[in-house]
Amino acid sequence: MTLKSPELLLPAGSLDKMRAAYDFGADAVYAGQPRYSLRARNNEFRLEQIGQGIAEAHARGRKFFVTSNLLPHNDKVRTYLRDIEPVIALRPDALIMADPGLIMMVRERWPEVPIHLSVQANTVNHMAVKFWQKVGLARIILSRELSLAEIEAIRQECPDIELEVFVHGALCIAYSGRCLLSGYFNRRDPNQGTCTNACRWSYSTQDAVTDPNTGEAIAQPMEAGFSFAAAQQEAEGRFAACGGGERHPLADRMYLLEEKERPGELMPVMEDEHGTYILNSKDLRAVEHVQRLVQIGVDSLKIEGRTKSLYYVSRTAQVYRRAIDDAVAGRPFDPALIGELEGLANRGYTSGFLERRPAQDYQNYATGSSGARRSQFVGEVRQVHADGWAEVETKNRFAVGDTLEIIHPQGNRQLRLERMLSLEGEPLAVAAGSPLRVRIPLPGPVEGALLARILEADPA
Repeated sequence: MTLKSPELLLPAGSLDKMRAAYDFGADAVYAGQPRYSLRARNNEFRLEQIGQGIAEAHARGRKFFVTSNLLPHNDKVRTYLRDIEPVIALRPDALIMADPGLIMMVRERWPEVPIHLSVQANTVNHMAVKFWQKVGLARIILSRELSLAEIEAIRQECPDIELEVFVHGALCIAYSGRCLLSGYFNRRDPNQGTCTNACRWSYSTQDAVTDPNTGEAIAQPMEAGFSFAAAQQEAEGRFAACGGGERHPLADRMYLLEEKERPGELMPVMEDEHGTYILNSKDLRAVEHVQRLVQIGVDSLKIEGRTKSLYYVSRTAQVYRRAIDDAVAGRPFDPALIGELEGLANRGYTSGFLERRPAQDYQNYATGSSGARRSQFVGEVRQVHADGWAEVETKNRFAVGDTLEIIHPQGNRQLRLERMLSLEGEPLAVAAGSPLRVRIPLPGPVEGALLARILEADPA
């Protein structure tokens, strides 16, 4: 059986990231429309940049999708057609939308424009897919809350519409985009594109009892030496995610959360037999499931991260491109790809709901920050001189004696850094980090390459 190669879809938070995505193997990118996408903040794409991005994509024979997927209140409904009209005139390959009202407005005004249903619509069954197909949509981006078996069942029931699945990136603690924390703390509505990622913040816990008169939670000192991490370790293997098994040892206890920037603002949090619900999800990584998704017949594999770095876009594009090409060619999965993704800043990885696992696998209880575990992005090659020395703009510290990985569309390789000079030609032992430019000897091809410092031995 000949397998169809799915589209590899990457985020474009800027034109430079868009170009990197294409250079490293993306077939298409998506960028947010200001005011009407879930990246209203940290969004470099205005109308001019959208037009330039679409033109460059089409010149390369690639695709450019415009994300217009917020759930609008009335004031944005009134201005929507006015603001989307010049975007549509630029001829993007599709609009990514979530709100039924806005979809209806676009379908009535521009019936020829392809629309992809955003993951924000939380499509979890084949009848919903058929509904949207009947409305006239070209592609359904399936909910992140589906298993591989459920995706396969939808594909079998809906063989003649495009399906898209997320395979890498941040996960929400609610159904995608439905979290209320940001709106509660900061008056910034996640569904209006202004999420502050309150689920990633640092919280402390305080023990609590219930006031018998009011039923409210009252703080009291925590037990000496109590640790959620220790309790979690104790509970490993003792309960299942969806009932069954032994009752969780913390099931009958109540705690109060306190965010470090809001002392004294105590919020009750409880655990039951289904597991724990502390706020911070691990990141999605499904590179090991690409082969199955290709076999299922998914049309597009999507990577999340429009606010992530150029390094993130390049590395994920390169890794998932190789995974797709191997799957289509019938080659076995290369476990080294997992190691390469460990070089990206991440909160720990999970396959999310693609595999049914205990709830502990989804949550990162230790930290809300990201950390690189295998390598660290340290620089971008800005210019290559005729003498073989490259001018590098540094991003993080590296030094003579470090092992560097050169990340390039034509292939990656490692070398030990033996010499380094300032732009004035003075010897350097250490590049202290951004902002700084240094010169190092790099054998070609290295034009436009990214550099990573290897932090630990390559597991391969």
